[in-house]
Amino acid sequence: MIYMSTQVDALLGDGHGRGPDVAALTVTFFLFEFLAATQDIAVDGWALTMLSRENVGYASTCNSVGQTAGYFLGNVLFLALESASFCNKYLRFEPQPRGIVTLSDFLFFWGAVFLVTTTLVAFLKKENQELIPAKEETKGITDTYKLLFSIIKMPAVLTFCLLILTSKVGFSAADAVTGLKLVEEGVPKEHLALLAVPMVPLQIILPLVISKYTAGPQPLNTFYKAMPYRLLLGLEFAFLVWWAPKVKHEGGFPVYYYAVVVLSYALHQITLYSMYVAIMAFNAKVSDPLIGGTYMTLLNTVSNLGGNWPSTVALWLVDPLTVKECAGAQGHTCATAAAAELCSAAGGSCLTTLDGYYVESVVCLILGFAWWFFLGPKFKKLQEEGPSSWKCKRSN
Repeated sequence: MIYMSTQVDALLGDGHGRGPDVAALTVTFFLFEFLAATQDIAVDGWALTMLSRENVGYASTCNSVGQTAGYFLGNVLFLALESASFCNKYLRFEPQPRGIVTLSDFLFFWGAVFLVTTTLVAFLKKENQELIPAKEETKGITDTYKLLFSIIKMPAVLTFCLLILTSKVGFSAADAVTGLKLVEEGVPKEHLALLAVPMVPLQIILPLVISKYTAGPQPLNTFYKAMPYRLLLGLEFAFLVWWAPKVKHEGGFPVYYYAVVVLSYALHQITLYSMYVAIMAFNAKVSDPLIGGTYMTLLNTVSNLGGNWPSTVALWLVDPLTVKECAGAQGHTCATAAAAELCSAAGGSCLTTLDGYYVESVVCLILGFAWWFFLGPKFKKLQEEGPSSWKCKRSN
């Protein structure tokens, strides 16, 4: 991060003809994710060994509260302080062309913080020697991957993976596309980021409240009960996008529109955190403590993947599902990028007759309720599996 602070402006492009270096950014973010995931595995294993078995469900509470704090500092606060318009309006007496904080400043500061905190943990935190098993479960990377494959092959784990990978298809349009569509309709992105500020106390309190219901023997009941409400809120998000151009005026958007967005987002957060904390609590509950870090991270990774792949597909499908027609130039269409250029060259313009986002919202709602009705009960039944169904059969 400290090195990137010197290179990030060049990698993102200058906005004057030179575009972003996508290949270098991809490699950089791959390294970021790889290193963050490595720390994540260590923290997962730490939580399982630090907390007693009856309190292990609270690992998800610690996780979600920490992620909320990180999201606020890294997203909401940064976007506000980096925005010149926000800083000039609320924090400065004399307007300036840039925000108080730049991306390079931000990377340098948090790079230094990471370096200090992780070094302190390395030197000051000692492992509890009494809890370290005499016989190590894995001897190296190859042994660890063999163990992972043996975990995945267990019937209970395989069923969990297949169900969780399909469980979040119904939320993909709402989660991945709504924010982009609101920005497309003219809602400033820094305003959207600031709307998340009132959510921070809610996001910290919610896991603490929800953990009372998920720390018990059946955390997936909370997941199942929250799902239909979250699906219906996806339809409400589509209404907010449709409503945006109707209430927009020269000065932006009225206060009541933002109030409805905040209320909708708050309700969405309640359902999202109910499902998230429930899954994390279940993963902590069934993870074999002897290989806790590896086991729990595997389940969490599959859970995250279950949300990421539908979001990627939803983003990719928005344009193909959008119907446009060429207005002002007869005999032309806007079905492809090339056709759209020909339409413009002929003096016409492409007008959207049906936005693919609305098509996705309806399709996702149907698929989500189909999963909830047919596969949801099977998902809940996994809680009835005995501890032996989740224990890895070791050869050593």
